[in-house]
Formats: sequence, C-alpha cells, structure tokens
Amino acid sequence: MKSKKEIRASVRTLLKELSPQERERASQLISNRILSMSELNSAKVVALFVSMPDEPDTSALLSVLSGRCRVVVPRIGGDEMEFFDYNAEALSAGSYGIREPMGDTPIAPSEIDFMVVPGVAFAVDGCRMGRGKGFYDKYMSREGFRAYKAGICLAPQIVEELPCEPHDIKMDIVVFS
Repeated sequence: MKSKKEIRASVRTLLKELSPQERERASQLISNRILSMSELNSAKVVALFVSMPDEPDTSALLSVLSGRCRVVVPRIGGDEMEFFDYNAEALSAGSYGIREPMGDTPIAPSEIDFMVVPGVAFAVDGCRMGRGKGFYDKYMSREGFRAYKAGICLAPQIVEELPCEPHDIKMDIVVFS
C-alpha cells in the first residue's frame, strides 16, 4: 500500500490534469447528488466548507442551503477547528488561505445534523485522508458529535485503499463525480 505522502502527491498530480470545465461539471454533479439526499433534507443544521481551488466547488451548495436551513462553516484556531454561522458577506482570509467565518459563538458539535467533509483522498469504504493536520477527525471525535458525514471529492481523489488509522473517522457516504 502507498504511503499517505505518496497518495497525496499522486492525487495532486491527477487533479492538475482536470480542466476548469471538468471541475465545474463535476462540482455541479456532486452538489446535485448532495441536494437529493434524504439525510440532508431532514437536517436543520448543515456543516459545509468554503472550497479551495483543488476541492469540489461548494459555492452552489452554500447558496442553496443557506436559503433552506442553518449553514455553518469552519474556522481554524491553533490546532482546533470550530464551526460558525455562514454569511457570504462576512468571510475573511484565515488559516492556510481559506476563507473563514468571522462569528463569535461556535456551534456545539451536537447541533450539526449533516456535515459535508473535504479530503485529499477517499476510499469507497468511507476511509478519508485529509491534508494531514487532523482538524476534521478531531472535530468529528468530539463529545456529542452525531452528524451524518458525507465526504465529497472529484473522481481522481477516489483510491482503492487508504492507510486508515484508528483515529481516522470514516464517512457515512462518499459523493464524487
């Protein structure tokens, strides 16, 4: 089995080969699949993320869902991640160049019903590999966390198997293009 470092490098290379049109089409497909999920339709609070260039574009999901339910997005502080209410006009450049919310009061992990989770690579069994800092795994391990976890990625990010460690949290579903 390849190491996490080797998998990250190979996925990065494959992602660079996707055209902007392919990325846009794939992001639309992923958004449509997420929006049709019954687990999402019953959710009152949805945790999403503001996408980076190498991730599926979440702008359509953020726009549609913020009109339907409470949407929260992450902000990194030190080695912890918290989720705050999403407001498209109130995002600022934060850790790692990611646009983050500016709210004061984080939401309790137990309040989130549905979470859309990014990753560098996913295996079809739900195993996920992030960027290496463990922010999502730590958050999803917190007391009271119970959300349905939907990992999203572009097709080149699906791998046959990942080195999954005991602290790695598996997704309930992986949605890809």
